[in-house]
Amino acid sequence: MRTIRTDLAIEAHEYYTEGGKNVPEGVELQETEMEGCNITQVRILSEQGEQALHKPQGEYITVEIRDIMRLSAQGQEAVAGVLGRQVKQLLEGRGIRDEDEILVIGLGNWDITPDALGPKTISKLFVTRHLVEYMPEVVEQGTRSVCAMSPGVLGITGIETGEIVKGLVERVKPKAVIAIDALASRSTERVGVTVQLSDTGISPGSGIGNRRKELSQRTLGVPVIAIGVPMVVDAATIADDALDAVIGKLGESADKQSPFYEMLKRLEEEERYDLIRQSLGSGLADMIVTPKEIDAMIEEISGVLSDGINKGIYSPEFLRQVS
Repeated sequence: MRTIRTDLAIEAHEYYTEGGKNVPEGVELQETEMEGCNITQVRILSEQGEQALHKPQGEYITVEIRDIMRLSAQGQEAVAGVLGRQVKQLLEGRGIRDEDEILVIGLGNWDITPDALGPKTISKLFVTRHLVEYMPEVVEQGTRSVCAMSPGVLGITGIETGEIVKGLVERVKPKAVIAIDALASRSTERVGVTVQLSDTGISPGSGIGNRRKELSQRTLGVPVIAIGVPMVVDAATIADDALDAVIGKLGESADKQSPFYEMLKRLEEEERYDLIRQSLGSGLADMIVTPKEIDAMIEEISGVLSDGINKGIYSPEFLRQVS
């Protein structure tokens, strides 16, 4: 399970109050709504912004999709259109043209349901590289060449995912890589309802403390667009959210001047989370929890993601032709 911590977009919104007036130098924060989805964009533009948010320069986008399990076919199509616009925007921001070849990577373990989002999404994508190379007469001239692969995980292949992807990039020579993965969230409320995108790459394994070689422009030599959905949380996160709810209840009824209440309120989010992890111990704190309907969630979300990526990388004319 990975994390690209593009929770940063939401976290920035929650932290910088009063309509973004307190956003630090070198950071831009923007909120929009489209087709019922709340979109939060954070752009880190300078070293000063990097130091303030502890993230590399680039763009971080969070698309909140409520009730994704109850969306109609029309609703899913609308959400896919929103995601497609974000994918296209990130590619264009990195100088990727409509005709440039793209490699799509589905990260994760296809044998473990909550970690199978990447492989499942890959299986539903349109791929065209074989047609463009070997059967050009069946596709319109100018159709983008797209190839895709699910490289598995180190425990299955014995090979670092980063090494596999680097070898593919050197052989195929795409102009950009899109990496899709399930994420470990720092909030129970974001599981299965937020799609997180970034143009700064992804670090496999970091979501569960098992960091592998990162996939980024620095390591692969081409832009890497990361797309992920939080599908699990750890026990410490659940305890932290529960404590947050308790603090809220105390604030309604307890003496706000009491030392205990003041101590809880003064704790920073990271400090509180670390304290909970230390109290629980590694055995319980590292327990990974998934929603009970995880199978259905993976199926639905992978379909919306694949449609969104298709819309972001192909022309409307091509999609009409293959639909």
